[in-house]
Order: sequence, then C-alpha cells, then structure tokens
Amino acid sequence: MRARRTGQRPHHHPNSLPCTAKGCPRRFRGHSGRTKHVRSAHCEQMPPQVRGHTPSHDDITVLDDPIFDIFDYYMDENEGIRQSTPLPCHSPDGSTTSESSSSPPPENIYPNSWWYHPFLDGKNPSFISRCSLPCDEDGNYLPLDDAGHFPPPARLPACLADDWTPYRGRIEFETMEFLFCKNQMSAGNMDILLDLWAATLLPHSDSPPFAGHSNLYETIDSTPLGGVKWQNFSISYQGKLPDGVAHEWMTTAYEVWYRDPHLLVKDMLANPDYKDRVDYAPLQEFDAACHRQYHNFMSGDWAWRQADILAEDPETHGATFVPIILGSDKTTVSVATGHNEYYPLYVSIGNVHNCIRRAHRNAVSLVGFLAIPKTGRVHSGHPSFRKFRRQLFHTSLSIILQNLKPGMTVPEVVMCSDGHFRKVVYGLGPYIADYPEQVLLTCIMQGWCPRCTAKLTRQDQGGGRRSREHTELIVRLLEPGEVWVGYGFMSDVIPFTNDFPRADIHELIAPDILHQVIKGVFKDHLVDWIEKYLVLQHGASGARLVLDDIDRRIAAAPPFSGLRRFPQGRGFKQWTGDDSKALMKVYLPAIDGHVPCNILRALRAFLEFCYIVRHNTINEPTLWELKDALDRFNHFRTAFEDLGVRPDGFALPRQHSLFHYFALIRAFGAPNGLCSSITESKHIKAVKQPWRRSNRYKALSQMLLTNQRLDKLAAAHVDFTNRGMLDGTVLSSTLEMIENLRNDSLPDAVDNSEDGNNDAVDNSEDGNNDDIDDGPSVLARVELARTVLYPQSRLSSSDVALSACPAFSGLISIVPSATISFYAPSDPSRIDGMRRGPARHDCVLVNSRPNLDGMRGLDVARILAFFSFTHLNKVYPCALVHWYTVIGDACNENTGMWMVKPDMDNNAPVISIIHVDTIFRGTSSSNIQSELYFP
Repeated sequence: MRARRTGQRPHHHPNSLPCTAKGCPRRFRGHSGRTKHVRSAHCEQMPPQVRGHTPSHDDITVLDDPIFDIFDYYMDENEGIRQSTPLPCHSPDGSTTSESSSSPPPENIYPNSWWYHPFLDGKNPSFISRCSLPCDEDGNYLPLDDAGHFPPPARLPACLADDWTPYRGRIEFETMEFLFCKNQMSAGNMDILLDLWAATLLPHSDSPPFAGHSNLYETIDSTPLGGVKWQNFSISYQGKLPDGVAHEWMTTAYEVWYRDPHLLVKDMLANPDYKDRVDYAPLQEFDAACHRQYHNFMSGDWAWRQADILAEDPETHGATFVPIILGSDKTTVSVATGHNEYYPLYVSIGNVHNCIRRAHRNAVSLVGFLAIPKTGRVHSGHPSFRKFRRQLFHTSLSIILQNLKPGMTVPEVVMCSDGHFRKVVYGLGPYIADYPEQVLLTCIMQGWCPRCTAKLTRQDQGGGRRSREHTELIVRLLEPGEVWVGYGFMSDVIPFTNDFPRADIHELIAPDILHQVIKGVFKDHLVDWIEKYLVLQHGASGARLVLDDIDRRIAAAPPFSGLRRFPQGRGFKQWTGDDSKALMKVYLPAIDGHVPCNILRALRAFLEFCYIVRHNTINEPTLWELKDALDRFNHFRTAFEDLGVRPDGFALPRQHSLFHYFALIRAFGAPNGLCSSITESKHIKAVKQPWRRSNRYKALSQMLLTNQRLDKLAAAHVDFTNRGMLDGTVLSSTLEMIENLRNDSLPDAVDNSEDGNNDAVDNSEDGNNDDIDDGPSVLARVELARTVLYPQSRLSSSDVALSACPAFSGLISIVPSATISFYAPSDPSRIDGMRRGPARHDCVLVNSRPNLDGMRGLDVARILAFFSFTHLNKVYPCALVHWYTVIGDACNENTGMWMVKPDMDNNAPVISIIHVDTIFRGTSSSNIQSELYFP
C-alpha cells in the first residue's frame, strides 16, 4: 500500500478503467470495483458449469429452415391449411396428450430449439434470419434486397448525437436525474443545494444548472418523451335512493384517474431497452432432451391458442400478438395518520421476458388509480353496497381499457423495440391479483375457487372448469339464489372482460406465488398449524419451550451466501414475503424431532413444490415432479387432520389453488413472471414514495404529477442511452471532451510509437495496481500439495509418492476471501437468477465422479483456505478442504436432506488440496441434533 502524507487531502480523480464486457459503458477507479461489477452485472457472460442447467435463449439454436419452408409445411398447393400432427406431451406412464393443431410435428423437433406460431409469427428478424417481413408505417411488408437481407430498422435518430433537448447538456440531465429520481430531494433542499453550488461558482462568473426547484420541474415537464397525460372520469350510484336520508356512498361521485393504456403499451413496444428481451410471437421451446419447456409468457399454450383463434382471420397473418397483462391491489401508505389507502392499476405486456417484468425497468406501468367506496360498518355488508362496489370496479376497468378494444380485432402498425414497424393485435391477458382481488374480479363468493366449481366445503376434490360460456348458461337457466348457493357466483354483476373479444376472466386469473404459496400455505397454514400441534401436544407452557428450542436452532444455522440469519429465531410478529422465503430454507431441519414424521414429510413435499414453481424454466419432466410433490403433500397433510389440528379438513382456497399450477404453468409459462410480488414492489415506486414526497394535502394530484415526471426522465434516459450519449460517466465524458478540444487546438501530433517510446498509461490488469492487496505471499514447501495432482480422487499426501511430484519452491499466494457465483433457479436474484456473495468456511460439492448423477457423483467438503501458485508459467488456483462422508446411500426420508459427517483419521481431520475447477457449487449445511433440545 502506498503511504499518504499526513494532512494531505486526496484529489478527486475520474474513473479511468473501462468495463471489460462488450458494450458496457461503465468506467471504474480501481480494478477491484471493475471486477465486482463484471461478476455481478455480466455474470451471464461467464456461464457457470451447472449440472442439469436449463438452456437459456443464448443456448438455444433456432431451426435452420427459413420461414418460407415453415409456411410450406402448413400450406398445400391450394394454400389451404394442413392439419399437422399435434405435439405430444409425455407423462411418466408413457401416455400422451395432444396440444393445438398448429404445433410442430414430433419428427421436426430438435434439441435446444423452438418453434414460432406459423401464422402470427411477428416476422421477427432477430430470431429467424433471411425470412422476416417487417413493414413500413403504412403496413406494407418490406422487400428483400439483392443480398437476401431486409433493410435496416426504420428507427431513425430524431435528434443528433449531441442534442440534449430540453437539457443543456449531460451535467444538467444527470443532476436532475440524481436530485429527482435517485435522491428524491425535497424542493427546499434543492434550493439550498443549488445556492451552495452557486456560491462556489460565483468567483468564476458561472452559475449552477438550475435557478431553483421550479426551474428544475419546468425543465422536466418540457421533456417531449414519455409522460402519458392523466385524465379522469366520475361514476356515481344510479339506483333507487331510499326514503329519507340517502347513504353517503349513494350520493358521492367517485373519481377515477387513469392514463391511456394504448399509449403506454405502444411506449413499451417501442422501448429500445427491451430489444433483446422480447418475443414477437407465441413459441414452443424444447430442451436438450427434446422436452417441451415453459419459460417466458409467450412460451405458454395460452398465447398459442389465442394465435390460433386470431389466425382464422387471414388479415392477422404475420402480425404480432400483444397480450395485455393487468394487475391491481389496494395499498396503505399511512396507518398512524389517517389510514390513507390507494388502489393502483398496473399494465404490462406479455411479450417482454419475465426477467424484465420482475426487474425495475418500466415494463410494468401505472395506468390508473381506482376509486375506493367506503361506508360505515352498519352498511358495509349491505347487498346494495357490495353490488355497487363490484360494479364500480368492473365499469372503471372497462372504461379505462376502451382505447385498446379496436386493436383487438383489426391489426395496427406500431414501432417495436428493434426499430422495425410491425402489425400488432392486442388481447386481454392474465390478471395479477391476490385472492380477495380474484374474488372481486370473478364475481364469486369468498371461499370459492375463481377457476373451477369445486364445492365450498370439499375443495380438495376439485370441480368443473369455470368459463364465460358456463357462467352465462347457468345465469340464464337458474335463479340468482340458486346460482349464488350452488356455484358461488353473483349473477347481477358482469365482469369487465365481457366487453372485450376473446376474454374470459376465469381463464385469465394468474398464479400468485407470493400470496398463495409463500405467505399463504407456508406462513398462514403450515407454520401456524405446527404451532397449534405443539400446543395440543405439550400444552401452552410446554409449546413455548419447544418453540424456543426451534428458534435457537434457526438462529444457529451456519451462515451461507443468500441465506438470511435469524439471530432471534422466527419470533417476529409482522412477516414479509422475504421473511417467509428466508425461513423456508432453515425451518425444516429446525423442527425435526419435535413433530411427527408425516408432518415433516408434508412440509418437505410442499417445499419441493414451492421451489419448483419458483424456477425460471420448467420442462415437462419437472412438471410431473411438481405434480408428484403436490400429491405427496396432499397425502401427508392429513396428519394435521388426524392429530386434531384441522378437524374440519382442508377447504382452503389458497391450498386449493395449488391444484391449478400444473395447468397454469403450461398456459402462462413460469409463474414467477406473473407473481403479485411484481405489483407489490411497484407500489413503492409508484405510490408510496410519491406520497411521501407530497405535502399530504390532496396528495393524489401531486402523486400523479410525480409519476408523470418520473416517466419522462426514464424515457429520456433510455433515448440518450440508445444514442450512446450516456456512455461512461459524466466525469469521464467531460475529460474526454476537454482532451478532444485540446487535441484539436494543437498541431499534428507526433507519433512516437515507432521509436518504442510509448509512455501511455497502462490501465490493464497487469498495469499499476497499487490499490489492490492480494493478501500475504509466503515462501513454503507444502507436502500436502501432492494431492492436487489427483483432483478427482480423495487422496491424502501419503498416498502420492514424492517422486511423482514436480519440484516447486516458488511463492504461494493465499487468498483471504473469495466470491462464489452459482445458478439458483428457484431463488432468482437480478434478472438471470445468479447469486453471489462472500464465501466463509462453507461446505462445497466436489465433482469427483462426473459420470454419475446427483449426489452419487459428488463429494462433500468444507473449505479451509484458498490459495494459488504459478508453475511453468501456469497459475493453479487451489483450495484446502476438509472432507465429509455421506451417511447412508440415500437422503433422509423425512426431510429429504443428505446427512454427512466429517472424515477423521486417528482423530485427525482428513485434509486435501483440490483444484478450484473441481468445485461444483457451494451448499448450505445444518446441524444434526444428538439430543432433543438445542443447548
């Protein structure tokens, strides 16, 4: 380390090291910062070697046949539609089920490939080369040139590369973005900061970018991009008023604020930030074993079936189907000061990939604030008020979505994210909602299933499928009371989907992992039932002793990357979704020994189900594993009924919803792209933060303006980035500009490179790196190093002859810490599901027998140290490990976890050195209790 003289203040210096990833504009001050950035932001460029890794789009090869050959398969000589062989879905017993008739024939399915819909294919040049037909603004398909290529995208830069309009430069734009978006500074603090800034610039006869907060807001409002304007309408009760004084809710005009969803959807389609993460057509993906797999929304069967229906109209052939995904949920911004509630409505499109919808990249937009009618407790349960509340909700949605209706039958031409124009057809897609919202959407009674007619008291037996046609039939044939009692449906309220073509609200209810699986079955059911069992078994005081022991076990869980610590156990009153997901990882071994085996097995089966539905990609074999886990859960959960915890059975809507996940995954793809956690996180940015920035008086109007300004800045940021104007940092770009001006003012520079006098600064990894401490280097002779010669054998140093080892007397660099990165498909973080974190003395799985599957091909070891050495100009990264032996030939039947014990030789640990490339991945471990209670 370089010493700093006492009293000397460091000077600010620009970021000079560019990111090594292709196309990334980031720059850094030191190598360590750049390395951390590459590992976290560009880990997809370093694919981990994971056994059983599901291929992503980058791994999948598109069929080589041009689109004209694909069309030829479906068209005969008279241009009539051929009936292709339905795609078989294989079940474990060898039986098959057929899908839509437009699916590819089995003989044309190749490993790691995908098929697009033959008629609504979107003509996508990004995926099918030489055969796409983009159109111009008038909808005319573009011809191929002489080389067989299409013209470049029609997107033309609206401004020059240095036009920052309405901003005066990059400094002004990034200052505004920092103050308004990132820091969310109040107007008063903005004025203070700008005054301080002005004071420092006055001696130089200069001024800050803005005169004050008003000038900053005016500049944002003048941004021409983004910011779809808000509009409103009012709805009031139109029924018969009672004699005397009418209730307040009957005379109140309820105001609904909204933005045109048609314009919002067009902005999403044209956003260049999504150009590599968009599917322009329904598709069917196949993995390396030719199994159908479900990933993003457009890979599901629902989009394919909708395309089949649209394809009946020849005018839609070649168009892009755009599913409109909606979501709504009440949220509270203040409990202590007035219990302020808001009812936001969000919109997204099914074409963007799930990872984009989950990330904060504006793929989910705030489209409106619905009205919340309220009344006193006496009248809150009155049938007329409940009916009006439902009618207000459905009427509001129908009015808000009206501008999308013409485009649901007649294709329109829009700009897409890759710069090409395309014809698009809209359609109502899944609706993201928790169970109370699903009840409101489907007009059913609380406790019934929104997707099927399972009886209220025996939902574990399933029921017939609800549909728009079925509902209309029973409403026409039966009396309202019979419909309500027999089917749990409110016949005098019409769902908003009935106003739009091809829309069935019962079919469009999306799976909700957060409220149905994580918070619902795990937190509200299983954890609560286990505590009730302990009270029944041990009494209240004895149950508290057991729960204290469970808390101590949870607190004693060894630390691991991505594993949350619970220092006080699980004794917290208010749970979040993250709390439940973190507790899942440590709860099963913590209750082992305190509950019967069947309860452990029920919890194990449920956790397997939960982790599967959280995968980013689910193939057909995994779907059958999901069904098997659900069957085992339903079988073993009867233990709670037998033990008196659930004497009335399991008529629970959220547990019943698990029955539908098999079909919903096939219909909509991986469920994590439609989870209510997406809208829950959007509440923070769209509702709660704007409310906190308001003065609390008539806050809604201020919140609307804040959201509009945020959208304008986000759109400007995307536009400037697309034009390459935000490359690097504001400091590095300013230095570059100064250097260019200096070079332009000097005479022709002399090139001394031929004389070998190149004095350029070396910013490479091998250059000056005084800021980095690689840890201590020692000169040592390690006899144990003989084991590194046999990385896939568990040998001690005495098993290898010294004559078989090369001579080495160089330096060994000890690494005091390391970073582990691995693929966790059931626990996605960032957009591609990669986890990273500091490694301690963690356990790892060592790939010792690559020809065997699962744990039979792996050994367990605990990392004691990392080090490296160089021999014959080759670097050998190594790890010092303590071996563990697996107990038994299979995992524990109750918990599904493998049990291991440390290897000892005459009371001394068996230690070896292995090459780090043999480490398959890190793994978490938990203590096995020899006694019932944790000390």
